[in-house]
Amino acid sequence: MPTGTLLLIDDEPGLRRVVARVLELEGYAVLTAPDARRGLELLAQHAAEVLVVLSDVKLPDGHGPDLIPRFQQLAPLAEIILLTAYGTIPDGVAAMKRGAFDYLTKGDSDDQLLVVVERAAEKARLQHRVANLEKQVGQQYDFDAMIGASPALQHAQHLARQVAPTEATVLLEGPTGSGKELFAQAIHQASGRRGKAFVAVNCSAFPKDLLESELFGYRKGAFTGAMADKKGLLEEANGGTLFLDEIGELEANVQAKFLRVLETQQFTKLGDTKPLTVNVRIIAATNRNLKQEAGEGRFRPDLYYRLSVFTIAVPSLAERRADIAPLARHFTQVFATKLRKRLPGLDDDALRRLAAYPWPGNVRELKNVLERAAILAAPGEWLTAEDLPAEFQVAASETALESNTRSLRALEARQIRLVLQETGGNKTEAARQLGIGVKTLYRKIEEYGL
Repeated sequence: MPTGTLLLIDDEPGLRRVVARVLELEGYAVLTAPDARRGLELLAQHAAEVLVVLSDVKLPDGHGPDLIPRFQQLAPLAEIILLTAYGTIPDGVAAMKRGAFDYLTKGDSDDQLLVVVERAAEKARLQHRVANLEKQVGQQYDFDAMIGASPALQHAQHLARQVAPTEATVLLEGPTGSGKELFAQAIHQASGRRGKAFVAVNCSAFPKDLLESELFGYRKGAFTGAMADKKGLLEEANGGTLFLDEIGELEANVQAKFLRVLETQQFTKLGDTKPLTVNVRIIAATNRNLKQEAGEGRFRPDLYYRLSVFTIAVPSLAERRADIAPLARHFTQVFATKLRKRLPGLDDDALRRLAAYPWPGNVRELKNVLERAAILAAPGEWLTAEDLPAEFQVAASETALESNTRSLRALEARQIRLVLQETGGNKTEAARQLGIGVKTLYRKIEEYGL
């Protein structure tokens, strides 16, 4: 049975009663008003509830089509149906152009009225669901959703809040796993582009010969296998924000093309000769020292200076140790919900061991550790040190890097963690220093839960 609240505005008492009764029998809650003034007052009071406004065209104190903008202002998610005693096609067309869902003649069959009302109500329900989802997404990625109150985090948040409403290009600097993409999402949500696309791409995740085509797109026949035109990520982000993570991985020729985008908002697809214009805000992120790499010729200096109009240093977890406990509690509850398992929280010993750990993988590593622990923890029991990975199985006064040296596995895990920390999370360089292959390094990272 249909549900929801409707608002019926008509100056004929008999018709109001009959139409309201027909709609109520279908399961709707119906608010009624005899004129425009009272109708607008009711709509203002119940804007969040009203799905459909049914308004007579000729009211004692207003003209239905002229009231449409006022209805929409008060309840932007509601649909509007106009009712008239003498309907004409031109009047109907004019009403639809002004934003009405439909235009009905009084006296039409109840079945027709109910069909139109339910279609309008279903559209409004969908609009409410979409708005709620967008609100949830916005809340998930806004600055207030960030866990922690350490000075280092608050300083980075302050800078991000200041730059968010502008159109300035932003460069986020910080180690792998520190939450740079979360900052980028929050900046997007706090900007005037919040309703538009946020497109994220990890430049290190694509083979170097494919990244250019992914960013800029291509025309059919541009290369072997290009069987049809393809939109690039820049086009997908048009009107919104493009987030380029690990931008230091861009090849020199792609750097040159991207510099043109920053300077002119124009680019040319592969296999095309005509430039395209986009309106895109760029947020980039890196775990490298791009300024140093630009000075040493490994990154274009002109691109670096275009990217670093506004630079924000996203702190490592080691720089915000006061946030470890609240983050750990938050992740525990997140994974308890995900696993449908009741977990009261973490005991003091587990929290002490988490606080003593160096966290080379930053927030991402903490999240992974807590997910593993939540899986192992007994339902209804507090999460303890025994639920943490092997490197945490030491006395609370010791750190995992200072003990358990009798275990060859622990020694290997410690060495890999130290090298990853020294290389800023650069796995290729870490593998080279350790004298092992990159695939072997990835396997050991997974094996040791690093």
